[in-house]
Amino acid sequence: MLRVSLSLHSCTARCVAVFALCLSSCALAHSQAISASLPDAPIPTAEARRASSAAVEDIDISWKKMPRRILKDQKDIWLFPTQLARGRYWVPTLVVVGGTAGLIVADPKIAPYFRKHAGNLDDLNDSFDGTITSAETALVPLSLLAAGYIRHDPYQVNTSLLAGEAFVDSEIVDVALKAITQRKRPIAIPPSGPFNDTFFNNGSAHFSEGSFPSGHAIGAFSIATVIANRYHHHRWVPIAAYGLATAISLSRVSTSAHFPSDVFLGAALGYAIAKFQVLQH
Repeated sequence: MLRVSLSLHSCTARCVAVFALCLSSCALAHSQAISASLPDAPIPTAEARRASSAAVEDIDISWKKMPRRILKDQKDIWLFPTQLARGRYWVPTLVVVGGTAGLIVADPKIAPYFRKHAGNLDDLNDSFDGTITSAETALVPLSLLAAGYIRHDPYQVNTSLLAGEAFVDSEIVDVALKAITQRKRPIAIPPSGPFNDTFFNNGSAHFSEGSFPSGHAIGAFSIATVIANRYHHHRWVPIAAYGLATAISLSRVSTSAHFPSDVFLGAALGYAIAKFQVLQH
């Protein structure tokens, strides 16, 4: 039974590892197919002119403008409490804070399971190594960037740049929160525990090696949110983007790299930063 379970875990892991490649390849193939089906000299319609106008407004990002945009993003992100003081965004904020708090309470009961059963998940965890999942996360926007330059598609190039902006914004927040909370990772705790005294208890570890929140989750969901919103008219894109981000995020729990609350908050922050900051410029 254990051998069958390991085989199933291994197969699942390989499928998800290839998922990013499939997503990128499908996006490139789909865009090429659309280009091939267009007439040589299309007649602009009213709808096309509106789309063109929107595209012109959309092209407000470039390599040169990114540093300034990121600085503006960081200012707005860290001044978010002023939005709450004005009575805005209370409902989603309470949902995220409440969900994170509930999972923090549940963490000591969930984390030991994965620490004690790590041997049963070796094949799965090896396939979801932190380096591998980081590469999978970076592969999608880099593929979009390459395809956009090859096809001379400004919208696709801008999508990749926006994804990069969202990723940088998210990682800055991630590193800052890790430095503040100094939460010990589950893998640094013996299988027998204790798992209930983890905040401000990271010892001599580097400040960026804390557990709260998950850097993989915040990065994966920031990129996924940009791509899902920019290509929402293709139904499979949001499903694929969020599906890959979810798989990467959950793998951080199975590898005991993070607690469930770390992953939940990381995913929520990544989504919010991309959706309500980067895409609202």
